[in-house]
Amino acid sequence: MDRYVTLDKYNTFGLHVTASFFSIIKDADEVFDLIKDSVFKEEKRLILGAGSNVLFLDDFFNGLVVRIETKGKTILREMGNNVYIRVAAGESWAGFVEEMVKEGYGGLENLSLIPGTVGAAPIQNIGAYGTELKDVFYQLTAVDLTTGEKVFFNKDECEFGYRTSVFKTRLRDHYLITHVDFRLNKQPVLDFKYGVLFQYLYEKGIVNPTINDVSKAVIAIRNSKLPDPAQLGNAGSFFKNPVIHNLLFQNLQREFPDIVGHPDVKDFTKVSAAWLIEKTNWKGRRVGNAGFHDKQCLVLVNHGNATGRELFLAAMMAKQSVIEEFGIELEMEVNIV
Repeated sequence: MDRYVTLDKYNTFGLHVTASFFSIIKDADEVFDLIKDSVFKEEKRLILGAGSNVLFLDDFFNGLVVRIETKGKTILREMGNNVYIRVAAGESWAGFVEEMVKEGYGGLENLSLIPGTVGAAPIQNIGAYGTELKDVFYQLTAVDLTTGEKVFFNKDECEFGYRTSVFKTRLRDHYLITHVDFRLNKQPVLDFKYGVLFQYLYEKGIVNPTINDVSKAVIAIRNSKLPDPAQLGNAGSFFKNPVIHNLLFQNLQREFPDIVGHPDVKDFTKVSAAWLIEKTNWKGRRVGNAGFHDKQCLVLVNHGNATGRELFLAAMMAKQSVIEEFGIELEMEVNIV
């Protein structure tokens, strides 16, 4: 365990933050030793994957940061067209998806190039282009941080929702995920109906896409509008798309005919947060060294030397503008520390 470690390279906003204690887990069994340590028991703690979904408000984290760097992938079994694969929590999500696409295992292709680690994916129930992690999830293995017990969670027990799970709500900070098991398909039914994805494939003349075609299209679309954190600090989409009642959506539609929304659960519509932010003139707008990206305004960016509080202020100002203009409250997707 190390003292006073800078976290600049461990958060994709590129914020200058120092942790009073820092530990790296490279083997899942190391977790059992860590939770016996007095620092782990007594100090405030933060479990960190790739740091791609976190915003540090201050330049000092007074506690223990545990970085998960475990590696490994194992095919558990094959049943008919299904392939069951166990993946260590510290594996790169994008790298894992790329490898599965090359193997011809379907189900993950729409989730290509999403930053972060495999272990963080179920916490957020990551999703893109009409697919969510829950669609390919089988079970996960976690360690109870109080008892040290190894526990398995199936899909129902994870209580997946839109960009959330039980690990982000009532069991937050109770468990450390060590492995995630996926059920993939060797002959999948591809889902490429999502607007921009369908349009991209259509313009390329691809009528019957393969897994690889869909993955390449998703990567191209993401690269065309999302900034590279290595060049411009960011954590991807900062806000969730809000879900509102159909009556409110219809009222807004009369005043704003171009509002972007898609049917959600019964009687509700999911509205584009990017549209709301753009319509309140936050696209490309800056607050000091923080601001919203000029191509994808759902992405809050660090233009250089921004502080966590500067970024948070910009986000809250945009949120307030959306409330005042549309009566809709945006919910943050990024975790605030």
